[in-house]
Amino acid sequence: MKNIFTIAFLLLLFTSCTEEEKVDAAQNPDWKDRKASIENYTEYHQGKTYLPVYSHIYHTEESEMFNLSNTISIRNVSLTDSIYILNADYYNTSGENIRHYLKYPIYLKPMETIEIITTEKDNAGGSGANFVFDWATKEGKNPPLFEAVMISTYGQQGISFTTRGVVISE
Repeated sequence: MKNIFTIAFLLLLFTSCTEEEKVDAAQNPDWKDRKASIENYTEYHQGKTYLPVYSHIYHTEESEMFNLSNTISIRNVSLTDSIYILNADYYNTSGENIRHYLKYPIYLKPMETIEIITTEKDNAGGSGANFVFDWATKEGKNPPLFEAVMISTYGQQGISFTTRGVVISE
C-alpha cells in the first residue's frame, strides 16, 4: 500500500513539472532556427503593429474575472517573400512592458505562421493587455498580419473572440 502512494506521488510530481515546462515554453518560444541573418534593415520598409489581447475579462461584476488563454498568430501573407519580426513586446493594462519575446530578429517564410501562447493561468497582462510588434518587409510588399484568439471554457460554458492588429506610428 505504501508503494502505491509513493508511485502516485511521483506520478503527480512528474506530471506537474511537465505542465510547468509547457507553460514556460509557450511564454518563451525558442526561435533559434528562424534567426534572421540580415544585420541592417534600413533598405526595408519597417513598421509597428499594435495587437490588443485580454488575459481576463470581467463578468457579472468587477470583482469576478474570467481568465482567458491567448493564441497570438503572426502571419506572413506574402506568396513570394519572407518577412522579418524585429521585436515582440507584451504590455499589461498599465502600459508596463512585462515580457520581451525576441532576443534577435526572426524571419517567416512566405505564407508561414508562428504563434505566441499566453496561458489561462497567466493573467499578468490584465483586461487591457497588448502586444507591440516591430517588423520589416521588402518595399511595396504586404505587412505581416497579427491576430489573437482568446478562449476559455468552464464546465459547459465557453467564450472565445478574436482581435486583429493595427499598424501604428510613433
